[in-house]
Amino acid sequence: MSRPQHRHRRPAAGIALAAALALTATACGDSGGGDSGGEGSGKGKIVFWDNNGGVRTDVWKQIIAAFEKQNPDIKVEYVGIPIADVQKKYDTAIAGGGLPDVGGVGTAYLANMVAQNALEPLTDRIDKSDLKGKLVTGMVAGVQAAGGQGKEMYEVPTSANQGTIWYRTDLFAAAGLQAPTTWSEFYQAASKLTDAQDNKFGFTIRGGKGSIAQALEMMYAQSGIENFWDGDKTTVNDSKNIAALEKYVGLYKKSTPEADLNNDFVNMVAEFDHGSVGMLQHNLGSYNDHIKALGKDKVDGIPLPPSQDGGVRTIVSNPVDGLGMFKSGKNKAAAWKFIEFAASAPMNSLWNQSAGAIPANTGAEQDKWINDAKPTKVAMDSLNDPKTKIVQFPYYLPDWNNITKADTEPDFQKVLLGKMTAKAFADELAGKLNDAQADFAQHSKK
Repeated sequence: MSRPQHRHRRPAAGIALAAALALTATACGDSGGGDSGGEGSGKGKIVFWDNNGGVRTDVWKQIIAAFEKQNPDIKVEYVGIPIADVQKKYDTAIAGGGLPDVGGVGTAYLANMVAQNALEPLTDRIDKSDLKGKLVTGMVAGVQAAGGQGKEMYEVPTSANQGTIWYRTDLFAAAGLQAPTTWSEFYQAASKLTDAQDNKFGFTIRGGKGSIAQALEMMYAQSGIENFWDGDKTTVNDSKNIAALEKYVGLYKKSTPEADLNNDFVNMVAEFDHGSVGMLQHNLGSYNDHIKALGKDKVDGIPLPPSQDGGVRTIVSNPVDGLGMFKSGKNKAAAWKFIEFAASAPMNSLWNQSAGAIPANTGAEQDKWINDAKPTKVAMDSLNDPKTKIVQFPYYLPDWNNITKADTEPDFQKVLLGKMTAKAFADELAGKLNDAQADFAQHSKK
C-alpha cells in the first residue's frame, strides 16, 4: 500500500485558528509577533507567563518575591498557563495580540515561535551578562539547534530533563525483585507485579496527551538506534523501533490498567503515586510528586536501561526549558533583569530543586540537594557516561509539536486498542516527519 502524502504547514493554519480565539490572560503586549516593542525604562510592571502553571506556581512566586525585593521598582505579574495549553495560548497571542513580556518556553515549540517572529534574540544580552560562560554547554547547544537559526539563542535555558523509570521499592521488595537494569528485567517485573483481579499492575502507560514523546523514548531506548535521521529520512519506522513499540504497547491491559488509554501526565502520576502500580516511565519532573505521596523509602528512579546489557544507552533529547523575551514587550530592560535573576545560580537551583530537574546554571551543580536527590544525580551521571548516546529530536522543525501531539496521539490510542498496527503507526508518523524535514530544508535554502 502506498503511503499517503503529508504536507502539513500547520504553523500558518494554527495562527489563523488562533486569531479567532480570545485570550483571557492579562498581558502587556498589544500586538503579535514582529512588533519590535522597546527597551523601556527598566522600571514598572512586566507580565510573566509560567508555562507549567499550577505545578510550578509556588516556586515561581518565591522567585518573583525575591526579585521584587531586590528590584522594588519592578513589579512582576504572574500568569500560570497549564502545560497542555501553553502552545495554543502563545499561538493565539502571537496572532491576535496580548503576549507577555517574559514567558516560559520549551525547545519542543521554540522553532514554531521563532518562525512566527515572536521572540527576541538573546545571545548578545547573555554575552554581556553574568550568565556568560555559566550555562550548561549541552543545554545551550540544544536551544541553538531548536531555534533553527544557527547559533542564536531565543531562550535562556533553565533546566533539562531525562527519561526515568520510577519504581516502587516497597512493591519490588515484597515481590523479591531488584531494580530493572535491563529491558528483560523491566518486562518481567511488569508481569510479576500485575494482579488485575486485585487491582495491582506492574506499569502505567501514557495513552492520552503527551503519549508520543514517551513512546518514542521507549522505542529508541530499546532499539539502540543512535540517530533520529538516516540521511533525509527518519529512523522512527526502522524495524528495530517498530519491534520496540510492539513490546511497549503490548503492556497495555496486560500489565496496565485499561483506563490508561486516556492517561495524561496528571492521571498517570496520580495512578502511580496513589495506587498499586509498580513502575512508571516519566521524566525527572515528577520526582517531588512521588516523594510527597510515597516518601523516599518507597520510591526510586533509574535511567532507562541500555538496549543491550552493558551496551550503549540511547536516550532521547528531552526538551530544554527556559525563559524567552517577546519582541512586542515595551519594557525589555526590566524583562531582561527578571530573566537574568531567575536564571542565576541561587534561583535556578531553587527552581530545579522544586522540579527535581537538572539545573542549567553550572553554579548550581554542586548544591547539596542534587546529591540528596538520587534520581537527579544518577541522571546527571548517565549524561556524562561515554556509553550514553543522545538521539537528537528535530525540535527545530516548526511543526514538530503539532506532529507529535494532536496529529499523532489519536493514532497511538488506536494502536493500544488493536485498531492500528505498530508498523502502520510508525510509517504514518515517519511520513509526516519526513515531509516536515523536506519542507524545512527547502525553505532553509531560500
